[in-house]
Amino acid sequence: MQLKSITLVNFKNFAQLEVDNLSKINCFVGNNGVGKTNLLDAIYYLSFSKSYFNSIDSENIKYEEDFFVIQGKYKRKDEEENIYCGVKRNHKKKFRRNKKDYSRLSEHIGLLPLVIITPSDIGLIIDASQVRRKFIDGVISQYDKSYLETLLKYNKVLEHRNKLLKSFAKEGKFDALTIEIWSEQLINLGNIIFNKRKHFINELIPVFQKYYNMISGNKEKVGLEYKSDFNDGDFAELLNNNIRKDRIIQYTSVGIHKDDLILSLDDRLVKKVGSQGQKKTYLLSLKLAQFEFIKNVSNFNPMLLFDDVFDKLDKQRVAKLLELVADNYFGQIFITDTSKERLETLLTKRSIDYSIFKFNNGKITE
Repeated sequence: MQLKSITLVNFKNFAQLEVDNLSKINCFVGNNGVGKTNLLDAIYYLSFSKSYFNSIDSENIKYEEDFFVIQGKYKRKDEEENIYCGVKRNHKKKFRRNKKDYSRLSEHIGLLPLVIITPSDIGLIIDASQVRRKFIDGVISQYDKSYLETLLKYNKVLEHRNKLLKSFAKEGKFDALTIEIWSEQLINLGNIIFNKRKHFINELIPVFQKYYNMISGNKEKVGLEYKSDFNDGDFAELLNNNIRKDRIIQYTSVGIHKDDLILSLDDRLVKKVGSQGQKKTYLLSLKLAQFEFIKNVSNFNPMLLFDDVFDKLDKQRVAKLLELVADNYFGQIFITDTSKERLETLLTKRSIDYSIFKFNNGKITE
């Protein structure tokens, strides 16, 4: 699968932009603030029908304009795919494949698999557990349509159960039978989600460790562990044992909505002991493991988008990362950087098909 060309109209800072002659490795260089990241976000839009950075579509329209359009031409299974995304203020978003509108945007997810890595993704390492659950759910949802539906049902049941606990506290009464009805639904849905998350993470761990060792040169020992209440016993028993606590705090204190990933470096939390370079290596390794997992389940090479990933990495790790992704195992790659010279120096050492595009005054030249 390969993106052949992309056209933007009124998207973020671009009035109009067209990029073609795209290679296996495509580098976009220029000063900060010229729109390199916005171009990557447009590519992300075509895969996921939304922005990676701003979920409100209208806020991605160029200032003082009424609409934006993104169009991409792909080669997929030796066939051409034309993807169109159009957003107009106060109108429903239009998303089309080969001039045909999707009835549901979720039908598009997985057609053009993609993995993006940005500086903001460091939150996966340092932020609260919700960010890591979102990462897990985002990956599984790309290849398992029923998973997302189950997760949405779980969250609705959880919301009902929590409202019930609040009403019990407010009214000073407790109905064990009613709470049990919602608990049973939570148990059934939670078990499905837990088993799918556990399978995904068990598959991810050895691949993640492989990539970390490759990039770091086996300099550190890293670990990845799935933390879940379900690991500690039967969910029905956990809910029953915590019902008194739940009534006091007025929300459900155990369940898959509390799941987390324990990220360790030399048996300590990486967010506490890792340097900036080690944290970034950890993040890159997780994302490359995500790439490999999606590739194996979809039988497609996802596109890889690297947004300003070389900052805080030493030269050896940068060189190793480029050596890795330049291999034929990986598909099409898009890289943004402020240094044209750095990329040229590293890429010309290898026999790689690559293009460098330079941003200047809202225009792009190859």
